[in-house]
Amino acid sequence: MKALITGGAGFIGSHLSEALIAHGHEVLVLDNLSTGSFDNIAHLKGRRGFEYFIDSVNNEPLLAELIDRSDVVFHLAAAVGVKLIVEQPVHTIETNVHGTEVVLKHASKKKKLVVIASTSEVYGKSEDVPFREDSDLVLGPTPKHRWAYACSKAIDEFLALAYWKERKLPVIIVRFFNTVGPRQTGQYGMVIPNFVRQALAGEPITVFGDGTQSRSFTHVADVVDALLKLVTEPKAIGEVINLGNIQEVTIMQLAERVRELSGSASIIKCIPYEEAYESGFEDMPRRVPALQKAEGLIGYAPKHGLDDILVQVIDYFRKK
Repeated sequence: MKALITGGAGFIGSHLSEALIAHGHEVLVLDNLSTGSFDNIAHLKGRRGFEYFIDSVNNEPLLAELIDRSDVVFHLAAAVGVKLIVEQPVHTIETNVHGTEVVLKHASKKKKLVVIASTSEVYGKSEDVPFREDSDLVLGPTPKHRWAYACSKAIDEFLALAYWKERKLPVIIVRFFNTVGPRQTGQYGMVIPNFVRQALAGEPITVFGDGTQSRSFTHVADVVDALLKLVTEPKAIGEVINLGNIQEVTIMQLAERVRELSGSASIIKCIPYEEAYESGFEDMPRRVPALQKAEGLIGYAPKHGLDDILVQVIDYFRKK
């Protein structure tokens, strides 16, 4: 198999590139390094079957050529991270919607399989936990920039499914639930890398809000394994599929666990949302996936628990 990965120098993309190469597949990476890093894929440079292109999906002639050379497209390029989303809403919407639009347009010409990376953010403020793929999406008002990301990814899903229905382009939509692990940066607001960095530096571990909001974290290796299986499962085409972990933890509990596992003496400090982001910021109270669909399609069952993830991330930051 030859795979094109847009955003392939990013956190998930680099791990996916690594796994594909390890399985004997060929990989083409397209990344403009706006949120990714060449360091994530530097160890793959020169490996047989690996090529990379430092450019944007908006370079349509190049994108069209790379899609033509591929059997499957993993479209991971996107604006990600709450901090980036709040600070650059125009960039977020344009990057996510237009990037997906051009990928689908060119993939449709040769009917190449496209995997669209979506997010648990699309469930918004819904309280119908665990979130099922057919659950209603409950987004906040348009003046709250925080919901621009969720809305843009929902549009990506609608567009991909429209291409499948109307033009028979094979698509698979995956909703990631807080994918974490080594190589993830805290630069754009990712909570575990930020907590670990602060703990190891002896700085206050900063919890936004009161810490009662909960999340379920998924090891990137579990996500990558699922992606490799999904592209070989015909029943996954045209479907929306949650990929996550059902082990739920509050952000305060997470901070305490990071402090304990890292042996840190850091204090835990709560910061109001309006100081962390912007006035009137709204957050999702819980985010837990229903996984029956992925389990039925590919036998999906996460192998890594929260402590496994935290130990690996702590070790990664210590070495770094």
